Amino acid sequence: MKNPFEFDPERISKEVSKIRKMILKMNHGAGQGHTGADLSETDILASLYFRLLRYVKNNPSDPNRDRFILSKGHGVGGFYCTLIQAELLEKTLLGTYLGFDSKLPGHPVRQKTDFVEVNTGGLGHGLPIGVGMAIAAKKQNLGYKVYVLTGDGELQEGSNWEAAMTASQYKLDNLIWIIDRNNLQLADFTENINALEPLDKKLEAFGMDFQETDGNDPGSFIRTIESLSENGKPKAILARTTKGRGVSFIENQPSWHHKVPTDEELSKAMEELSW
Repeated sequence: MKNPFEFDPERISKEVSKIRKMILKMNHGAGQGHTGADLSETDILASLYFRLLRYVKNNPSDPNRDRFILSKGHGVGGFYCTLIQAELLEKTLLGTYLGFDSKLPGHPVRQKTDFVEVNTGGLGHGLPIGVGMAIAAKKQNLGYKVYVLTGDGELQEGSNWEAAMTASQYKLDNLIWIIDRNNLQLADFTENINALEPLDKKLEAFGMDFQETDGNDPGSFIRTIESLSENGKPKAILARTTKGRGVSFIENQPSWHHKVPTDEELSKAMEELSW
Protein backbone atom coordinates (compact mmCIF):
# COMPACT_ATOMS: atom_id res chain seq x y z
CA MET A 1 0.00 0.00 0.00
CA LYS A 2 1.17 3.54 -0.72
CA ASN A 3 -0.02 7.13 -0.47
CA PRO A 4 -2.54 7.89 -3.24
CA PHE A 5 -0.90 11.25 -4.09
CA GLU A 6 2.85 11.12 -3.32
CA PHE A 7 3.17 14.87 -3.98
CA ASP A 8 6.52 16.62 -3.70
CA PRO A 9 6.97 19.36 -1.06
CA GLU A 10 6.42 22.20 -3.54
CA ARG A 11 3.06 20.80 -4.61
CA ILE A 12 2.11 20.17 -0.99
CA SER A 13 2.84 23.83 -0.16
CA LYS A 14 0.32 24.84 -2.81
CA GLU A 15 -2.26 22.54 -1.24
CA VAL A 16 -1.47 24.06 2.16
CA SER A 17 -2.33 27.55 0.92
CA LYS A 18 -5.71 26.31 -0.35
CA ILE A 19 -6.39 24.50 2.92
CA ARG A 20 -5.61 27.60 4.99
CA LYS A 21 -8.02 29.67 2.91
CA MET A 22 -10.66 26.97 3.36
CA ILE A 23 -10.13 26.96 7.14
CA LEU A 24 -10.64 30.70 7.44
CA LYS A 25 -13.75 30.69 5.25
CA MET A 26 -15.20 27.74 7.15
CA ASN A 27 -14.59 29.24 10.60
CA HIS A 28 -15.88 32.60 9.42
CA GLY A 29 -19.07 30.97 8.13
CA ALA A 30 -19.61 28.98 11.31
CA GLY A 31 -18.84 31.95 13.54
CA GLN A 32 -16.64 29.78 15.74
CA GLY A 33 -13.65 27.45 15.65
CA HIS A 34 -10.02 27.21 16.73
CA THR A 35 -8.35 29.29 14.04
CA GLY A 36 -4.83 29.49 15.49
CA ALA A 37 -4.55 25.75 16.09
CA ASP A 38 -6.01 24.93 12.68
CA LEU A 39 -3.45 27.08 10.88
CA SER A 40 -0.38 25.89 12.80
CA GLU A 41 -0.94 22.21 11.95
CA THR A 42 -1.81 22.57 8.25
CA ASP A 43 1.64 21.83 6.80
CA ILE A 44 1.87 18.70 8.95
CA LEU A 45 -1.56 17.41 7.95
CA ALA A 46 -1.03 18.12 4.26
CA SER A 47 2.35 16.37 4.32
CA LEU A 48 0.71 13.33 5.90
CA TYR A 49 -2.29 13.04 3.59
CA PHE A 50 -0.59 14.05 0.36
CA ARG A 51 2.69 12.15 0.86
CA LEU A 52 3.37 10.12 3.98
CA LEU A 53 0.27 8.19 5.06
CA ARG A 54 -0.50 4.95 3.25
CA TYR A 55 -4.24 4.53 2.73
CA VAL A 56 -6.94 3.79 0.18
CA LYS A 57 -9.19 6.72 -0.69
CA ASN A 58 -12.39 4.69 -1.07
CA ASN A 59 -11.77 2.37 1.88
CA PRO A 60 -11.14 4.24 5.16
CA SER A 61 -11.29 0.92 7.08
CA ASP A 62 -8.65 -0.99 5.13
CA PRO A 63 -6.86 -3.10 7.78
CA ASN A 64 -3.45 -2.35 6.28
CA ARG A 65 -3.85 1.44 6.29
CA ASP A 66 -1.64 3.69 8.36
CA ARG A 67 -3.55 5.14 11.30
CA PHE A 68 -3.68 8.87 12.11
CA ILE A 69 -5.01 10.23 15.39
CA LEU A 70 -5.62 13.95 15.89
CA SER A 71 -5.16 14.03 19.66
CA LYS A 72 -5.39 17.85 19.69
CA GLY A 73 -9.04 17.48 18.78
CA HIS A 74 -9.74 21.21 18.91
CA GLY A 75 -7.70 21.46 15.67
CA VAL A 76 -10.37 19.51 13.84
CA GLY A 77 -11.13 22.38 11.46
CA GLY A 78 -7.70 22.03 9.86
CA PHE A 79 -8.18 18.26 9.76
CA TYR A 80 -11.55 18.50 8.00
CA CYS A 81 -10.24 20.96 5.43
CA THR A 82 -7.27 18.70 4.69
CA LEU A 83 -9.58 15.72 4.18
CA ILE A 84 -11.79 17.81 1.89
CA GLN A 85 -8.81 19.04 -0.14
CA ALA A 86 -7.68 15.41 -0.52
CA GLU A 87 -11.22 14.55 -1.72
CA LEU A 88 -11.78 12.22 1.21
CA LEU A 89 -14.81 14.24 2.34
CA GLU A 90 -17.34 16.13 0.24
CA LYS A 91 -16.71 19.86 -0.11
CA THR A 92 -20.44 20.53 0.32
CA LEU A 93 -20.00 19.68 4.01
CA LEU A 94 -18.02 22.89 4.64
CA GLY A 95 -21.14 24.96 5.19
CA THR A 96 -22.40 22.54 7.84
CA TYR A 97 -19.37 22.85 10.15
CA LEU A 98 -20.50 22.88 13.80
CA GLY A 99 -24.16 22.81 12.77
CA PHE A 100 -26.78 20.60 14.39
CA ASP A 101 -26.15 16.90 13.64
CA SER A 102 -23.40 17.86 11.19
CA LYS A 103 -20.87 15.33 9.91
CA LEU A 104 -18.29 17.97 10.90
CA PRO A 105 -18.67 18.41 14.68
CA GLY A 106 -16.37 20.49 16.85
CA HIS A 107 -14.09 17.56 17.70
CA PRO A 108 -13.34 14.38 15.73
CA VAL A 109 -16.11 11.77 16.00
CA ARG A 110 -15.54 8.50 14.13
CA GLN A 111 -19.27 7.70 14.07
CA LYS A 112 -19.82 10.91 12.09
CA THR A 113 -16.85 11.32 9.78
CA ASP A 114 -14.87 8.99 7.52
CA PHE A 115 -11.11 8.80 8.12
CA VAL A 116 -11.51 9.67 11.80
CA GLU A 117 -9.93 6.77 13.68
CA VAL A 118 -10.99 7.68 17.23
CA ASN A 119 -13.01 10.33 19.02
CA THR A 120 -10.73 12.94 20.58
CA GLY A 121 -10.99 16.28 22.30
CA GLY A 122 -10.26 15.40 25.90
CA LEU A 123 -6.55 16.16 25.76
CA GLY A 124 -4.08 13.43 26.60
CA HIS A 125 -6.15 10.58 25.14
CA GLY A 126 -4.76 10.26 21.61
CA LEU A 127 -1.26 9.01 22.40
CA PRO A 128 -2.39 6.24 24.77
CA ILE A 129 -4.84 5.00 22.13
CA GLY A 130 -2.11 5.22 19.50
CA VAL A 131 0.14 3.07 21.68
CA GLY A 132 -2.59 0.44 21.82
CA MET A 133 -2.96 0.50 18.04
CA ALA A 134 0.80 0.16 17.57
CA ILE A 135 0.88 -2.83 19.94
CA ALA A 136 -2.00 -4.40 17.99
CA ALA A 137 -0.05 -4.00 14.72
CA LYS A 138 2.95 -5.76 16.24
CA LYS A 139 0.88 -8.62 17.65
CA GLN A 140 -0.99 -9.16 14.36
CA ASN A 141 2.14 -8.82 12.21
CA LEU A 142 0.58 -5.95 10.28
CA GLY A 143 2.86 -3.36 8.72
CA TYR A 144 0.87 -0.22 9.36
CA LYS A 145 2.29 2.77 11.22
CA VAL A 146 0.45 4.87 13.78
CA TYR A 147 0.82 8.66 13.63
CA VAL A 148 -0.43 10.76 16.56
CA LEU A 149 -0.52 14.57 16.47
CA THR A 150 -0.64 16.23 19.88
CA GLY A 151 -0.53 19.86 20.90
CA ASP A 152 2.26 21.12 23.13
CA GLY A 153 0.08 22.41 25.97
CA GLU A 154 -1.44 18.93 25.84
CA LEU A 155 1.85 17.54 27.16
CA GLN A 156 0.87 18.89 30.57
CA GLU A 157 -1.44 15.85 30.76
CA GLY A 158 0.35 13.00 32.53
CA SER A 159 -1.31 10.33 30.39
CA ASN A 160 1.05 11.23 27.55
CA TRP A 161 4.09 10.37 29.64
CA GLU A 162 2.56 7.09 30.82
CA ALA A 163 1.95 6.25 27.15
CA ALA A 164 5.53 7.19 26.25
CA MET A 165 6.89 4.82 28.91
CA THR A 166 4.70 2.02 27.58
CA ALA A 167 5.71 2.70 23.97
CA SER A 168 9.36 2.46 24.96
CA GLN A 169 8.80 -0.72 26.96
CA TYR A 170 7.20 -2.45 23.96
CA LYS A 171 9.73 -1.07 21.45
CA LEU A 172 7.02 0.48 19.28
CA ASP A 173 9.09 1.77 16.38
CA ASN A 174 5.85 1.82 14.35
CA LEU A 175 4.56 4.69 16.51
CA ILE A 176 5.25 8.26 15.34
CA TRP A 177 4.30 10.92 17.89
CA ILE A 178 4.24 14.39 16.32
CA ILE A 179 4.15 17.38 18.68
CA ASP A 180 2.78 20.61 17.22
CA ARG A 181 5.16 22.89 19.12
CA ASN A 182 3.64 26.31 18.49
CA ASN A 183 4.46 27.47 22.06
CA LEU A 184 0.90 28.61 22.78
CA GLN A 185 -2.07 27.04 24.52
CA LEU A 186 -5.54 28.33 25.24
CA ALA A 187 -4.73 31.53 27.12
CA ASP A 188 -0.99 32.17 27.00
CA PHE A 189 2.44 30.82 26.06
CA THR A 190 3.11 27.34 27.41
CA GLU A 191 6.26 28.41 29.21
CA ASN A 192 4.25 30.98 31.20
CA ILE A 193 1.57 28.47 32.22
CA ASN A 194 3.50 25.24 32.87
CA ALA A 195 6.94 25.13 31.29
CA LEU A 196 7.72 22.15 29.03
CA GLU A 197 11.37 22.68 28.16
CA PRO A 198 13.79 21.02 27.81
CA LEU A 199 11.50 18.75 25.79
CA ASP A 200 14.30 17.03 23.91
CA LYS A 201 15.88 15.71 27.10
CA LYS A 202 12.52 14.70 28.58
CA LEU A 203 11.48 12.76 25.48
CA GLU A 204 14.83 11.03 25.21
CA ALA A 205 14.69 10.12 28.91
CA PHE A 206 11.39 8.36 28.25
CA GLY A 207 13.07 6.22 25.60
CA MET A 208 11.89 8.05 22.51
CA ASP A 209 13.84 8.36 19.26
CA PHE A 210 13.75 12.17 19.28
CA GLN A 211 13.89 14.32 16.13
CA GLU A 212 13.28 18.05 15.69
CA THR A 213 11.99 19.61 12.49
CA ASP A 214 10.28 22.68 11.02
CA GLY A 215 6.61 21.77 11.15
CA ASN A 216 5.68 24.63 8.84
CA ASP A 217 8.04 23.50 6.08
CA PRO A 218 6.69 20.41 4.25
CA GLY A 219 10.13 19.65 2.81
CA SER A 220 11.81 19.62 6.21
CA PHE A 221 8.99 17.69 7.85
CA ILE A 222 8.85 15.05 5.11
CA ARG A 223 12.62 14.53 5.15
CA THR A 224 12.50 14.00 8.90
CA ILE A 225 9.69 11.43 8.75
CA GLU A 226 11.14 9.59 5.75
CA SER A 227 14.54 9.31 7.46
CA LEU A 228 13.13 7.41 10.47
CA SER A 229 14.40 3.87 10.95
CA GLU A 230 13.01 0.72 12.57
CA ASN A 231 15.43 0.76 15.49
CA GLY A 232 13.19 -0.56 18.25
CA LYS A 233 12.39 2.93 19.56
CA PRO A 234 9.10 4.86 19.32
CA LYS A 235 9.48 8.16 17.48
CA ALA A 236 8.91 11.63 18.93
CA ILE A 237 8.94 14.43 16.34
CA LEU A 238 9.11 17.93 17.77
CA ALA A 239 7.60 19.98 14.94
CA ARG A 240 8.35 23.68 15.50
CA THR A 241 5.40 25.69 14.21
CA THR A 242 3.81 29.13 14.48
CA LYS A 243 0.28 29.33 15.82
CA GLY A 244 -1.87 31.08 13.23
CA ARG A 245 0.73 30.42 10.52
CA GLY A 246 0.25 32.24 7.24
CA VAL A 247 -1.72 35.29 8.41
CA SER A 248 0.34 38.09 9.94
CA PHE A 249 -2.27 39.43 12.37
CA ILE A 250 -3.13 35.94 13.66
CA GLU A 251 0.39 34.55 14.13
CA ASN A 252 1.54 34.16 17.75
CA GLN A 253 -1.55 35.88 19.15
CA PRO A 254 -3.10 33.99 22.11
CA SER A 255 -6.50 35.61 21.48
CA TRP A 256 -6.79 33.72 18.18
CA HIS A 257 -7.07 30.38 19.93
CA HIS A 258 -10.85 30.85 19.75
CA LYS A 259 -11.31 33.91 17.53
CA VAL A 260 -12.70 33.75 14.01
CA PRO A 261 -12.18 36.41 11.32
CA THR A 262 -14.61 39.22 10.66
CA ASP A 263 -15.55 40.03 7.06
CA GLU A 264 -12.74 42.58 6.86
CA GLU A 265 -10.19 40.25 8.47
CA LEU A 266 -11.19 37.42 6.15
CA SER A 267 -10.63 39.60 3.10
CA LYS A 268 -7.23 40.69 4.40
CA ALA A 269 -6.23 37.09 5.20
CA MET A 270 -7.21 35.93 1.71
CA GLU A 271 -4.87 38.54 0.23
CA GLU A 272 -1.98 37.39 2.41
CA LEU A 273 -2.54 33.74 1.46
CA SER A 274 -2.77 34.37 -2.28
CA TRP A 275 0.08 32.94 -4.36
